[in-house]
Amino acid sequence: MSVATALPPVRGKLRENAPLAPLVWFKSGGPAQWLFEPADADDLADFLRNLDPSVPVMGLGLGSNMIVRDGGVPGVVVRLGKAFAKVERIDDLTLRCGGGASGILVSSTARDAGIAGLEFLRSIPGTVGGFVRMNGGAYGRETCEILVECDVVLRNGERVRLPVADLHYSYRHSELPEGAIVVSAVFRGHAGEPAAIQAEMDRIAASREASQPLRSKTGGSTFKNPLPLKAWQVIDAAGCRGLTIGDAQVSEKHCNFLLNLGNASSRDIEALGEEVRRRVRADSGVELEWEIQRIGVEEQ
Repeated sequence: MSVATALPPVRGKLRENAPLAPLVWFKSGGPAQWLFEPADADDLADFLRNLDPSVPVMGLGLGSNMIVRDGGVPGVVVRLGKAFAKVERIDDLTLRCGGGASGILVSSTARDAGIAGLEFLRSIPGTVGGFVRMNGGAYGRETCEILVECDVVLRNGERVRLPVADLHYSYRHSELPEGAIVVSAVFRGHAGEPAAIQAEMDRIAASREASQPLRSKTGGSTFKNPLPLKAWQVIDAAGCRGLTIGDAQVSEKHCNFLLNLGNASSRDIEALGEEVRRRVRADSGVELEWEIQRIGVEEQ
């Protein structure tokens, strides 16, 4: 049975051979075999429950920390739309956030509610689902510090609620089950004054603007920091600042960012990242680990 005949009916949007390049920050890469935007969590659960277990499934947020390879992504890519982008206050210090809600929306809602401690989400170009899966962090804070629990739909369609302890967080890593989609998360902060929270968000925004190539086609931080060092330091020391392959370039402003200067292929971008890893290994012996997800297949 082909994937086409195996797909269950849906209430949301289901498209075949859907372009992903417009949906990811690098603006490169091939299509999704199928792109599914569920109407709600029940629609997603029903679809996964009835989908052939052999069909791969992955979630897509804002497409920031991601290289989609030029051959595209087999199986089903799930993109959570507006139905999953709501943020609501549960109590004085707690928010329930949809898996498709952006860091900017979450941090702004927290500010308006006088909830401090979530300001760092303002600086991460992604959605709640990605933060939970990758233990997203910035400016000394990580998702695991504010997460109480999350609701996920497993690959078999089962809906479960996972407390933060069950995710066994480490640096930029969780043990969220393969194929699971985060549909919501509960974040808890501490009491703060909205004006002070806004001031901290402004400080973070100004720091990002000064140090990162925010107006470029990029994927955000490319490699995990090889603690206690910073990735950009070992990349710079290895002479990689400004290095290019085709239209892919190591940013001169922040050399842990790769850029698509125009028409770079995903092959060029990934090859540049591997060349950076090779040069850093030769220069300092540091083995850089990819932070950016690389998904899909090479173009044949």
